[in-house]
Amino acid sequence: MPSQMLTFNRMTLQGMVLTPIVAVALLAGCESKSVTEEAKQAEKPAAGAAMEQAASEPMETTAKQDMPMEAPAETEAAALSAPVSSAGQKANAEGLTHAQQGHWDVAEGHFRKAVEADPKLAEAHYNLGLALDKLDRHDEAKAAFGRAVELAPENSMITESPVLQKHMST
Repeated sequence: MPSQMLTFNRMTLQGMVLTPIVAVALLAGCESKSVTEEAKQAEKPAAGAAMEQAASEPMETTAKQDMPMEAPAETEAAALSAPVSSAGQKANAEGLTHAQQGHWDVAEGHFRKAVEADPKLAEAHYNLGLALDKLDRHDEAKAAFGRAVELAPENSMITESPVLQKHMST
């Protein structure tokens, strides 16, 4: 066994890299520790042991209790899907794809096509309002949101939207 360790040491000193299979074969049975344990101990820096000990100690609960609660971030209004039966469904779906990618200028064009294909499609008017809001064209957004509410006053996804409400209150 000592000759195997000597061979292993010579190979590593010369800068040769052993594959894990060869290393396991050479080190098998050399000590009571497994190869995995040896590797873990060899890789663990002294600071790592201190960090591990600190992580295993119980945390003080008073620090968490004294921390201020953060308000939840304002949720982003999601664009709405159109019914499959609508003539504007395909253009609206294409607009949704671009809106999800943040391509609001491209999404606007698709939502306009959806409105042209189906002028009574409230979801397309709403989505157009979202796109216009993102493009800082707030007067146009307000008009699009207003038309969406006229077409679907019972649709809470539209009427309760914070973005829509912000525009309608001004």
